[in-house]
Amino acid sequence: AFTPEIMEKIEAEMRKICKEKLKLERFELPRAEALEFMKDEPYKVELINDLPEDAVISFYKQGEFTDLCAGPHLDSTGRVKGNGIKLTACNAAYWRGDSNRETLQRIYGIAFPKKAELDEYLAKIEEAKRRDHRKLGKELGLFTLMEEGPGFPFFLPKGMVLRNTLIDYWREVHKRYGYVEISTPMMLNRGLWERSGHWDHYKENMYTTVIDDVDFAIKPMNCPGGMLVYKSEPHSYRDLPLRVGELGLVHRHELSGALHGLFRVRCFTQDDAHIFMTWDQMKDEIKNVVKLFDEVYSVFGLEYEIEVSTMPEDHMGDEKDWDFATETLKAAVSEMGKSYVINEGDGAFYGPKLDFHLADSLGRTWQCGTIQLDMQLPERFELEYTGADGEKHRPVMIHRVVLGSIERFIGVITEHFAGAFPTWLAPVQVKALPVTDRTAAYADEVEKALTAAGFRAEVDHRSEKLGYKIREAQSQKVPYMLVLGDKEQENGTVSVRDRKGKTTAMPLDEFISTLREEVSTKSREELI
Repeated sequence: AFTPEIMEKIEAEMRKICKEKLKLERFELPRAEALEFMKDEPYKVELINDLPEDAVISFYKQGEFTDLCAGPHLDSTGRVKGNGIKLTACNAAYWRGDSNRETLQRIYGIAFPKKAELDEYLAKIEEAKRRDHRKLGKELGLFTLMEEGPGFPFFLPKGMVLRNTLIDYWREVHKRYGYVEISTPMMLNRGLWERSGHWDHYKENMYTTVIDDVDFAIKPMNCPGGMLVYKSEPHSYRDLPLRVGELGLVHRHELSGALHGLFRVRCFTQDDAHIFMTWDQMKDEIKNVVKLFDEVYSVFGLEYEIEVSTMPEDHMGDEKDWDFATETLKAAVSEMGKSYVINEGDGAFYGPKLDFHLADSLGRTWQCGTIQLDMQLPERFELEYTGADGEKHRPVMIHRVVLGSIERFIGVITEHFAGAFPTWLAPVQVKALPVTDRTAAYADEVEKALTAAGFRAEVDHRSEKLGYKIREAQSQKVPYMLVLGDKEQENGTVSVRDRKGKTTAMPLDEFISTLREEVSTKSREELI
């Protein structure tokens, strides 16, 4: 293993090599000579042997060091600034990613043209560590991960308040945008998953069992259940577009090494919606979904970029349908005055899609929202509606998620806000802090008034110094602390202290009124 002391020595040697401005020279060797040249390097010998017969085998020479490498490279080590490099980590890695092979050590490093850029990057890394949702989740009592359920998060009381508040907002928005909500079973039989294509293409990621001698699978996604709901009753063109939302708990098998806090888990709640529509309704429905995305993301202060993913090689369906659907996606986005980039060939096998990449407060991007057009599942499940002509027609469908995974989105916004959630979302919105036992009863009255007004409030009755109580409430990222002494009790006022240390005295009724305004508008800034 490479210790920090060894890493420092390697860094020092790297800087020395940069100062020497060594020329990098490329040369090629026939296979036999290449094998002879690398005979003391078994891993390089293996790589050479695995190359195609007609492969060009190239090497690069830098001073006294020569290595097998495809390149390309800079022309000189002097191009790299010695004070702009940093070795960042070291960990174990299986040779060629095979867990049955040797374990080697991999060292990670990064380089920038200028030291100032490196310093800025390292500062961001430190800030990211401070904001790590796994660390904050533990400190703020939001969630925990246990060895008894790897990849299956446990939400704690405060985390459930946060989660339920987020879900309440999701429901309120979707109701305004004309969605109905359903719930489909968590486990369905093999026949359904064969019909949807998941049994053949996704089975290694699914948890399966047998009930009454029949194969069942826990759902990895909500779509097939949504198809059955649509198919459960006849539909007319007058019913369309039909917007159906579902907060469905799904399970997917992830390798243990891929698990990462709430970002990569084995069970999560997907905020799915399926929109069933006619072909000529497609553009307006895409615009309607983008408007919903705009509203939701702006509430959290998350900006986004749009990516249009086009037809992959292993697609299903006619190319003309793909072309129409792809052009419709582009036109809908363009007509809304938004730009996009093309991600060639990265659409789903059943249709093209829009991916929304959100940028957080550190400039990191997260792919959360997606709008996927599907011309195939309606065909597989023989979905129909009766048209104005009295004939049966096949609807086209949109799959879409705005948050993606509720769990992952909570991880994203925890890091985005560094745990200091806006007041409307904070698990505890107000903490009443009686200065002495004389004002304990008044603190209880204040808490009851706040609770009656619909706010999440607590009283800290512990026999601790006021300064300690304030520091602890700040560490818990509580938006408002009410310091209640004899003066406040006598005048029926509260001394309000926000998370940044600003203090204001006001009547309790005025505080409640201002707090109501802040919460109802979902302001990201404290208004008091």
